[in-house]
Amino acid sequence: MLKTTIAGSLPKPGWLAEPEKLWAPWRLEGVMLEQGKLDATILAVKLQEDAGIDIVGDGEQARVHFVHGFLANLDGIDFNRKTVMGIRNNRYNAEVPTVVGPIRRKAPVHRAEAMAARAHRRGGLKFTLPGPMTIVDTIADVHYGRREDLAMAFAAVLNEEALELQALGVDVIQFDEPAWNVYMPQVAEWGMAALERAAQGLTCTTAVHICYGYGIKANIDWKAGLGDQWRHYEETFPVIARSKIDQVSLECRNSRVPMDLIRLLDGKDVLVGCIDVASDTVETPEQVAETIRQAMKFVAPEKLYPCTNCGMAPMSSAVAYGKLAALSRGARMVCEELGHG
Repeated sequence: MLKTTIAGSLPKPGWLAEPEKLWAPWRLEGVMLEQGKLDATILAVKLQEDAGIDIVGDGEQARVHFVHGFLANLDGIDFNRKTVMGIRNNRYNAEVPTVVGPIRRKAPVHRAEAMAARAHRRGGLKFTLPGPMTIVDTIADVHYGRREDLAMAFAAVLNEEALELQALGVDVIQFDEPAWNVYMPQVAEWGMAALERAAQGLTCTTAVHICYGYGIKANIDWKAGLGDQWRHYEETFPVIARSKIDQVSLECRNSRVPMDLIRLLDGKDVLVGCIDVASDTVETPEQVAETIRQAMKFVAPEKLYPCTNCGMAPMSSAVAYGKLAALSRGARMVCEELGHG
C-alpha cells in the first residue's frame, strides 16, 4: 500500500554530464561514455533504494533528453537537419531534428540500461518512454504531413521497444505525455489511440505521465498565467478512464490542480505528485503525508502511489535525493496511520 515511485528523470552525476541542466552535454566519449551511462544507471537505482523508493526507475541516465534519447536510434530522422520550433504550443523554442522518411527502429534503444537496472534491482522496476503525441510535438516533420499519422508511426516503434523492455523484466512501462496538458481535444481525437497502440500487447503495468513540465523557467512562467485553478486534467481524465492504461501520473504538490479531479480516474491507479520539481526546497515528510491524505479523500489508498510531480533532471543530486527520502518517509507515516506500517 502507498508504494512510492518516481516520474522519470533524475540528476546525472557530474562526471557523466554537466550538472543541473535539462539538455546537459556529455562529459565522456566513446566506450567511456557507454560504460558511464550504465554506471550512472546502477548508481541511480541504488540511490533510490537508499532513499526508500519502492518502485525505482533508471533515472533516464543514458539519455540527454527524455524524447531525443529515444529518437537517436531510429531511421527516418535527420539529426543534421535542425529546425527551431515552438514546443508545447510555442511555450518555448528548441532546436530539433527533422523526420525525413519512414520511422523505423534500427535496433533496441534502451536495452543496455534496462538490463543494467534489472540486474541490480530485485524489486519493482519502472521504465519510462516518451509518448507519441509528445514526440510529435518535439520534432519537425517533412515526410508524414499529418500529426496523427506521425504519432502512429512513432507508436509502432515505441511498442516494439516496450515489448522488449517487458521481456527484459521491467515491471512498469510509463509513457510520458506532457503534451496532453496542452492539446486536450487532440487527446480524444487521436492521442489516446496512439498511446494504446504504443502499449499494445503489454501485460506488465502500463502508465501515462501527464504533468505541467520540468522545473525550468519557461514552464514556471507558463504556470504563473494559468489562473487560480488548473483544470486541464478535467478534459483528459475521462478519456484515460475509458482506456486500457493502468496508471496515471499527475502533478499535485504546490500546483493549482483541484484534487477532486482524480475522481475522474475511477478504476485507475493514481500516481499522485507529492514532490515539487520546480523548487529546491526539500519537502518535509509531514508535507508529503498531507498531500497523500488529501488524495485519499478521492482515491482508495490501495490505488494510490506517492510520486514526484515530474522529472528531476535539472536539480542538484542532493536536493533530488533529499526529496525522494522525504517522499518515502511521508508515505510510511500515512501507512502507519492506516495500520500498515
